[in-house]
Amino acid sequence: VGRRFVIAPPWSEVAEAPDRIVIRIEPGMAFGTGTHETTRLCLAAIEKYFDRESFLDVGTGTGILAIAAARLAPDARIAACDTDAEAVEIARENARLNQVEGINFSVGTVDETGTCSANLVCANLTADVILPLLPRLLDATCGRLVLSGILQEQVSMITARLTELGINDFEMETDGEWVAIIV
Repeated sequence: VGRRFVIAPPWSEVAEAPDRIVIRIEPGMAFGTGTHETTRLCLAAIEKYFDRESFLDVGTGTGILAIAAARLAPDARIAACDTDAEAVEIARENARLNQVEGINFSVGTVDETGTCSANLVCANLTADVILPLLPRLLDATCGRLVLSGILQEQVSMITARLTELGINDFEMETDGEWVAIIV
């Protein structure tokens, strides 16, 4: 996935190489096994935009995005939250499986968890969840914000809301019918 990430189940034999990062995720555990277009868009954005200082994963699911950031930059400040307590436990287990320490996982929304701001924030959610969270997601970002989980036909409502909030400078990446908006 992307140039460096290889997503594999725990039992698969994947050769490590200096130029790639293998992330092991148990298939079917929660959203974010690396096969969905929105996850791929976020992983590509992490490769491109992560400055290796701080990262926030909103709606962590399996924890794949936080784990990817931690594998790229083990000394970075990394946090991840999800409203589903079971997903957070799965994410913690996946972090252990990948021998990644130091990710601050919490249950709740970005507001409820008191998660601090980050240089790169990824919100791989759905458009209907992103819209009401958008002001808080922007507040949590002191660098780039990646909004993913958006279908092509939903882009205009997200970009209109960004414009209402004074954001006119953003990029878009697509994979099939899915779009990531990078602010």
